[in-house]
Amino acid sequence: MKLRFVLACVATVFLSLQSALAIETTAPTAMVLDYNSGTVLLEKNADTPLPPASMSKLMTLNMVFEALEDGRLSLDEELPVSEYAMSYGGSTMFLNTRDRVRVEDLIRGVIVLSGNDACVVLAEALAGSEAEFARSMTARAKQLGMVNSTFGNSNGWPHPDQRMSARDLVILAERLIREFPQYYGYFAEREFAFDGRSPANRFNRNPLLKLGIGADGLKTGHTDEAGYGIVGSAEKNGRRVIVMLSGLESEEARADEAEKLMNWAFRQFVEKKIFESGEEVGRLDVWLGKERSLGLVTKQDVTLLLPVTVRDKLNAEIVANTPVPAPVVEGTELAKLLIEVPEMETVEIPLFAAQSIEEAGVLSRIGLSAEILREGLLGWVR
Repeated sequence: MKLRFVLACVATVFLSLQSALAIETTAPTAMVLDYNSGTVLLEKNADTPLPPASMSKLMTLNMVFEALEDGRLSLDEELPVSEYAMSYGGSTMFLNTRDRVRVEDLIRGVIVLSGNDACVVLAEALAGSEAEFARSMTARAKQLGMVNSTFGNSNGWPHPDQRMSARDLVILAERLIREFPQYYGYFAEREFAFDGRSPANRFNRNPLLKLGIGADGLKTGHTDEAGYGIVGSAEKNGRRVIVMLSGLESEEARADEAEKLMNWAFRQFVEKKIFESGEEVGRLDVWLGKERSLGLVTKQDVTLLLPVTVRDKLNAEIVANTPVPAPVVEGTELAKLLIEVPEMETVEIPLFAAQSIEEAGVLSRIGLSAEILREGLLGWVR
């Protein structure tokens, strides 16, 4: 496993921790991601396509947020409710065909109330029909790197084509957090009493929100086929963790296992800043340049995610072809910094020239060559 430095985190490219450091989970399917570094702390059957139940509503929300950003929808726009949307059972907003509902209320209804009807209203507004919207969801998922996701509807109602893997759900959660901070706050809402309808159904089912551990999203799911699942996220002391699990037998098991995995991720791993951006890490000899050596720097802060048991037991070395022939342009990648972390694979970080160095003039090059030759011969004689 090669850990990336924090600021180079790239969506959908996750790196795995060695299994020796992982925790056991009773969930048949699970994944735990350190958001900042992109390190997968735990994965179990993470690439198996499974029925996602209402967790697939996250993909509907992604489509809606994209539409808001490019102007195809607005938060204040009011949408009609079709008989088809009203006909959905399960968790709903109790919408009827006399309603025209603001997009913002529909979003809150999807997130807090898990409204199946709200998903269909949004789907029909964007694609004309839920079936066409599901096809769009599948195509978009593939574009986002969610290779094990297909959709038969907008809300996770049991359907043979409704499938997502744990990794795909984590990719999606990471995207929603990173790309749509202006809408992500909806996921932290604990209750939403739409128009006073069904007040007993106004509470968010996410069990992590009430634990005081920095939880602020995302979505639970349950059907008889899928069991109980959750994609949850929390932020504490600048670190964010995403937990996904599914296939559990009860709400209590889901809540207990999600809390256990979240606490484990926060307590057993720490971020440690190794180098500041631009800090000189080492030096390289320069061949026939106006300067005999140059500094090596990182382009960004280097912050590693480390198990707490080994955070102070790091060894590092610079690997490069040396001496570097002049001329050298500032910012050119010249070396790698290899950091050995016990119980983990080596961390590899690129190093760059801290300054430009011009080639020495002809006379200077002759003199330098003679000096280098003389130093080499003296060293050989010794």
